[in-house]
Amino acid sequence: MSNYDDIINLPHHVSSTRKPMTLYNRASQFAPFSALTGYDDEIKETARLTDRKIELDEDSKKIINNKINFIAVNIKAKPFVNVLYFIQDNKKSGGKYIIYSGNIKIIDIENKCIIFTDKTKLFFENIYDITGDIFWKMEKI
Repeated sequence: MSNYDDIINLPHHVSSTRKPMTLYNRASQFAPFSALTGYDDEIKETARLTDRKIELDEDSKKIINNKINFIAVNIKAKPFVNVLYFIQDNKKSGGKYIIYSGNIKIIDIENKCIIFTDKTKLFFENIYDITGDIFWKMEKI
């Protein structure tokens, strides 16, 4: 004989005043509870990798300056170039390298930036390399 023999065969009670709960609402009662809201996001952010900005040597800086000057001389052609540049991460130290491709509209020497036809600005200090067909002319000079 078990402790529940007296109630095991009783009919299931259904309230006459309350609607039965939907299966969705019943299931949500047993959903996992996160006492540390935002902790998972912090763990993911910490695990996210960033690159360290590479400092160019003087020879590399000179090559980039020569390319920028060459583009400035040929700016009327609005040359199409690929620029490898560094973007600083807003949340942690480091950042990432990205290649931006487009037609250059202005070389702004005063503000030390390249402005593309779509108004994108890339500052000289973040540029790691510039490539493009325009530099075939430069190599022949």
